[in-house]
Amino acid sequence: MIQAASLLAAAEGANPLLPHLYELVVGVFAFLVVLVVVGKILTPRLQKTLAERTEAIEGGIQKAQDAQVEAQALLKQYKDQLAEARHEASRLREEAREQGAQIKAELREAAQADASRLIKAAHEQIEADRRQAFAQLSSEIGRISVELAGRIVGESLEDEVRQRRTVDRFLEELESTNAAVR
Repeated sequence: MIQAASLLAAAEGANPLLPHLYELVVGVFAFLVVLVVVGKILTPRLQKTLAERTEAIEGGIQKAQDAQVEAQALLKQYKDQLAEARHEASRLREEAREQGAQIKAELREAAQADASRLIKAAHEQIEADRRQAFAQLSSEIGRISVELAGRIVGESLEDEVRQRRTVDRFLEELESTNAAVR
């Protein structure tokens, strides 16, 4: 019991919050080992990994910025090409419109020329037909008038000279009557 009493007395004199010396030495030694491992091995690896990630992120940001600048340049180029294409299309439409108007005018002129030619040919044909009809009517009227005059006068108008004078006189009277009526 003495021993127990001495232990109890010794235990009463020791502070329970303070660790024993060997625990303190082992704890400090373990702390230094952890500090060395973390400081010499783990920290450089962490810093290296963080630096690589930082570089990757900054490189990605730079690539994104470069891609954005390139995309904007391409967009501007496409817009310029589109504007040029629209201008070219507008110019081509205007040229087509002008060519269409020119072709239309040429066709109109050709149609008018054809119409004029046809009208002129028709007038000439009508005039030729009128002359032919007038000549046929003149000879027929002359024959009928000679026959009628021969019946009225009672003498034969078979003499060609007489017949011609009578027909010419009759036609002149007929033309003067027609001219007065017009």
